[in-house]
Amino acid sequence: MIPIVDAASGWQLALVVPITSRFMRETVKKLWPEIDWIENADLREQVTQTWIKALERSPLEAEDLAQIPFTLLVQNCPITFMEHKRCVVHIARESAKAMQVFMGRALPIDIDAVIAGAILADVGKLLEYELGPDRKSRQSERGEALRHPFTGVALALECGVPDSVCHIIAAHAAEGDLVKRTTEALIVHHADFMAFLPFKNPKNIKVKY
Repeated sequence: MIPIVDAASGWQLALVVPITSRFMRETVKKLWPEIDWIENADLREQVTQTWIKALERSPLEAEDLAQIPFTLLVQNCPITFMEHKRCVVHIARESAKAMQVFMGRALPIDIDAVIAGAILADVGKLLEYELGPDRKSRQSERGEALRHPFTGVALALECGVPDSVCHIIAAHAAEGDLVKRTTEALIVHHADFMAFLPFKNPKNIKVKY
């Protein structure tokens, strides 16, 4: 924010949010209406800031996320990055709520952490992916060295995201098979693969135009 100071008195009159910052915040809000599901205001802001930082540093534009396939591991993948990501958040949240209803007396679940972790799980792909000369997505040079769980955690830590949520980012993909996942991380991990593995079998795919 930029302070507005009265020249005569030296008193600070107001704080003004720069246009670029306001635009980025609005862009993230349009991409992710699900951020409003996070009840904790601090966590909600940390998630927003992580996405703002990722967009600022990404070779991709926000509009590209509604066009590029969500994975490079499925040939001619028909589902976009944002379709997959928002689906994962919805699956994770509903799964967490059901588990809370039926097993909550023995298995506490932090719903906010589940939602935040699902929204941030693939934020590192904004640094892992780029568009080639043919306008098709491909792995960037950075992405070849650091997959998205690593860059995602780096972005999140920089924005003050708590370790419990960074753990979800770090453990949501195959890298997490080497650690003991928390309940919240397991929920996001399985939600992510529910929205990925069916596309590994071409017989499952029947695109409607």
